[in-house]
Amino acid sequence: MSQVTLSGLTPTSSGIHLGNYFGAVRQWIDLQEAGGAHYFIATYHALTTVKKAESLSGNIFGIACDYLALGLDPEKAVIYRQEDVPEVCELSWILSTLTPMGLLERCHAYKDKIEKGISADHGLFAYPCLMAADILIVRSHRVPVGQDQKQHVEVTRDIAGKFNQLYGEVFPLPEPLILEGQAAKVPGVDGQKMSKSYGNDLGIFEPEKKLRKKIMGIVTDSQGVDDPKEPEGNTIYELYKLVASADKVNEMADKMRSSGIGYGYGHAKQELYEALLEHFADARTCRTELENDPDRVEEILREGARKIRPIVEETMEAVHQRIGIQPRQFRN
Repeated sequence: MSQVTLSGLTPTSSGIHLGNYFGAVRQWIDLQEAGGAHYFIATYHALTTVKKAESLSGNIFGIACDYLALGLDPEKAVIYRQEDVPEVCELSWILSTLTPMGLLERCHAYKDKIEKGISADHGLFAYPCLMAADILIVRSHRVPVGQDQKQHVEVTRDIAGKFNQLYGEVFPLPEPLILEGQAAKVPGVDGQKMSKSYGNDLGIFEPEKKLRKKIMGIVTDSQGVDDPKEPEGNTIYELYKLVASADKVNEMADKMRSSGIGYGYGHAKQELYEALLEHFADARTCRTELENDPDRVEEILREGARKIRPIVEETMEAVHQRIGIQPRQFRN
């Protein structure tokens, strides 16, 4: 029996950026080959930041199109919306009754807001419980996440362990799969880690004109066109390494280190722009086709919901039996 893998993205915007792809989605594509892969769109989580219904609905559809265009395969993985598994909200509440306040107070998303003097709502505070429910409701063994999400998987392990100890074995203790190396921290246009919340992201499926404008706005030092430049650690070069061939990468490094050849950051940015479009050309074409066929996307998501129902129902039946609750369906 293959191990169950689960991960997902929150639809706080309508598109996946380079950081999402190289920091998560590309790893998901590899993992789906082994079977047991479940990838969801974290719609309930998005409610902590997205307050307009029309925006959220559009974001959900956009992320679904991105998933499919980038290579998540509904024949190899279960792809679904969190909203199609409403039991996660019930399980989140059950798990919250076992979760110490101090554990949630130490979680970085909530803690960072409080330290900055920003008001945080209960949704953000209880975010780790809902994330634990997402993971445990499919009895996931592995959770591919970025380093910044590792803490939430560790919290999930603590909660699952406490449930198993108190009520008997129901949940496996999930292991975080952390992406290491070059793609683990993709820089944004300002040099910080790429993030939608920082406003420094490069969306893979953004219009070409908008994408080029963002790339041309990448923050650089003041070295002139004839001055030598150190490529390592340079935002343009670090992004270029992700989307260009090894020969092209070496060529850019040589040109940046050379002096007196008239090669400035503007030239490097243009090469990055062209390489990015070439790298994702097929995905961009596929994304356009999917966007124009919403019925196909909807059917894939509904099929994912149908596939996941048996394991969700089995898990919740086991949970109900262990805790002494037996929900009954009443009919008129």
